[in-house]
Amino acid sequence: MITAQATAPHATPHGVDSRGYRAITVALFIAGVTTFGSMYSTQAVLPELSRAFGVAPATSALAMSVTTGALALAIIPASAMSSRFGRTRVMTISAIAAAVIGLLVPLSPTLSTILVLRALQGLALAGVPAVAMAYLAEEIEGASLGQAMGRYIAGTTVGALLGRILAFGLLDVTSWRWALEATALVAAASAIVMMRMLPRSRMFVARPVSLRATASQAWGHLRDTRMLALFGVSFLLMGAFVSMYNFLGYRLLGEPFGLAPALAGLVFLFYLSGTVSSPRAGRLADRFGRRGVLLGAITLMLVGAALSLPPMLPTLLAGIAVLTTGFFAAHAVASSWVGVLARRDRAEASSLYLAAYYTGSAVLGGGAGIMFGHGGWAGLIVHVAVCVVLALVLVLCALPRSVARRG
Repeated sequence: MITAQATAPHATPHGVDSRGYRAITVALFIAGVTTFGSMYSTQAVLPELSRAFGVAPATSALAMSVTTGALALAIIPASAMSSRFGRTRVMTISAIAAAVIGLLVPLSPTLSTILVLRALQGLALAGVPAVAMAYLAEEIEGASLGQAMGRYIAGTTVGALLGRILAFGLLDVTSWRWALEATALVAAASAIVMMRMLPRSRMFVARPVSLRATASQAWGHLRDTRMLALFGVSFLLMGAFVSMYNFLGYRLLGEPFGLAPALAGLVFLFYLSGTVSSPRAGRLADRFGRRGVLLGAITLMLVGAALSLPPMLPTLLAGIAVLTTGFFAAHAVASSWVGVLARRDRAEASSLYLAAYYTGSAVLGGGAGIMFGHGGWAGLIVHVAVCVVLALVLVLCALPRSVARRG
């Protein structure tokens, strides 16, 4: 029988030098690996899905959009369940269920079946990102939260990297089905390791699941202008980032580059720039303030988008690296800022942030297929640049320096 966890007597949040801090950040690093490995491995085989099922890139990209869209819908319910049954339980069940579904996706006979399973996988995956941010905000002291959040996000970059690069690399020697099966096995193994390592909550206090209470708590956050701005930034930046990566494979495999799949897959090594930038940005934000670091990270994304525009491989690769660095730095700062601003109901605050994040992936990332179909890579970059500029304007207008200091 599932029971909720309660706060340990005299428990205090973990500091950066504590054993608990290290155990939590390592376990959540692995949680990021399994979650994002499951989610993004399909992105690497989108061109193969187009060929195998005779569909346009925008249709093939639905294999990504349905997953992130379903995840966005399930974020808040998963968060509410974690408030009743415990953070670590929900994360564990979520990771295992998503891994099992991932093993079934490559067996699908039709694209429609793939889309259904990918939607179910998105629903299952929701429990990890929905709860991980709230778990960190509860278990880690405020002064160390930015760095801890950065480490978790670094795990998400490694997972997304492994999922994509393994799938892309295997396409040279096997079919897209076996490529996805291999990445699913890696995700399943990571889920088991996470389940065994994840420390129990010490600061968690269970409360009954109430849709009315959850709606009231969410509305409280939505009335905060700073929170709304961060949710908007999340929506726009994730939409821009996923738009770029959804169609990067088509760009690298097609003219004028014509790279082999294994070689094209190496571009995902640039995810390692995000692995480095996210914890570093978290430390800089803890030390110098969140607004300035966030603005700098968003500006980097805009520079990266511009660099990728010329039809030259060196500038394309440089642009992808710069945009990736900026995105994960911005995500680390914005997500930790939500945790700091939410003095109460942190799970709901984190869920709203992530609902915006994955809605951006589904809506803007899916819509980018229209721009790519009509305008090619140049049309896609216009789409990405508009999203990034809007996020920059949002921070400048809705998070003025005086308000940011109080946050």
